[in-house]
Amino acid sequence: MSAARQHADPAKTRDAVRVIEGWLRDDTGPAPNRVALAAAVRLTARTLAAAAPGASVEVRIPPFVAVQCISGPRHTRGTPPNVVETDPRTWLLLATGLLQLTEASAAGTVQLSGSRANEIQIWLPLVRLAG
Repeated sequence: MSAARQHADPAKTRDAVRVIEGWLRDDTGPAPNRVALAAAVRLTARTLAAAAPGASVEVRIPPFVAVQCISGPRHTRGTPPNVVETDPRTWLLLATGLLQLTEASAAGTVQLSGSRANEIQIWLPLVRLAG
């Protein structure tokens, strides 16, 4: 993976999230186009990986991205012991602070496995939206 793909520029990340902000705040309208949604998901996930470097927890947002984050023992083969998996909209709600990890977990929209998976909440939100 190239360095450009590994790191998210904060301004580009904010801009990508702002493009889909209306949909995040009100899901009754049409979903954003796939390109805009993918950009926001990938950039926010890479922002998490940069803010919490490491490889102890894998965050999966299919079909767009998976990143490793949080320092500690590195996992290299098979299914990682600490995994966070969710859909793109739930991820973006978490990344923007419009939804809390405990709420998403209780609702079943995010799956946390492993003793360290919930540690991502320390770094959330990644992008703060006005209002």
